[in-house]
Amino acid sequence: MTRSKGGSGPSPRQLKVGEEVRHAMTRILTRDGLRDPVLTGVTIMVTEVRMSPDMRHATCFVAPLGSMPDGGTTADLVKACKRASAYMRGQLAREVNLRFVPELAFQADTSFDQAARIGALLSEPKVRADLPEDDTAEDGEDDGKAS
Repeated sequence: MTRSKGGSGPSPRQLKVGEEVRHAMTRILTRDGLRDPVLTGVTIMVTEVRMSPDMRHATCFVAPLGSMPDGGTTADLVKACKRASAYMRGQLAREVNLRFVPELAFQADTSFDQAARIGALLSEPKVRADLPEDDTAEDGEDDGKAS
């Protein structure tokens, strides 16, 4: 059975392998084997790994957990991960059992920034006036059933 190329999203295999690679990359980044000064002393979250359909390329979405030391930015973190990608790929070969070890690409994860921006927009008084109020949550009422 072949899949159509009609933008139906990643296959279950891509999702499974991506999640396995994500866990392995998290283990690799928590070890102290990275020599790049930008990566030392930083806890890095790998929030998602997207695999290509042929499983030869993996895009890792990374973000620092907390603030970066020395005023670094997430862009600096991504550049440092790209510099260390050959080492990380070698470590990944030891961690996961795949026919081909994927080439690693890194991107900054901006989903937390977007969630914070949306939260700030929803808490503005002008927007809150348009949202329906949830009286049941404030009054402590249940779903209308008698006790």
